[in-house]
Amino acid sequence: MFIHPLSDVHSKNIGPQTKIWQFSVILEKAKIGSNCNICSHTFIENDVIIGDNVTIKCGVYIWDGIVIEDNVFIGPNATFTNDKNPRSKKYPEKFLKTIIKKGASIGANATILPGLTIGEYCMIGAGSVVTKDLPAYSIALGSPAKITGKIDNNHD
Repeated sequence: MFIHPLSDVHSKNIGPQTKIWQFSVILEKAKIGSNCNICSHTFIENDVIIGDNVTIKCGVYIWDGIVIEDNVFIGPNATFTNDKNPRSKKYPEKFLKTIIKKGASIGANATILPGLTIGEYCMIGAGSVVTKDLPAYSIALGSPAKITGKIDNNHD
C-alpha cells in the first residue's frame, strides 16, 4: 500500500497494493479494497465501501451510503449525491444507498443522483446526469442520461 504523505487518511481498512495520492481525505470507517488507485483531491466519507481494482480519478467525492464494487472506473470530477432534499444543517437519519456494480465506468463530470443502482459493466458518458437506475451492460449518455446502446458480453 502507498499513502502519499500529503494525504489525510484515517481508515485502517485499506487493502494491499492500493495507492492513495496527495490531498486525498479518507475518513476512519471507509472500507477500500486492494489494488485501487485513489487519485489526488478526493474525499471519501465513513459509510463507503470500495471494492478491489477500483480507479477513482482526481476531484471525486464519495459520500456516505455509496458502494462501489470491483473493477469500477470513476472519471475526474464525477459527482455523487446522497440526499434528495439537502438543507444546511439538516441531515437524514440514513443517507440513500447508491450502488455502482462491478465493471462499471463513469465518465468525467458525470453526476449520479442518490439512491440509484448502476448495473454491471455500464458505461456512463462524460457530463451525463443519471437520474434513474441503469441496467447491466447499458451505455447511457446525456442530461438526463438515456440508454443509447448496450455493451457486448466481452465488456467492450
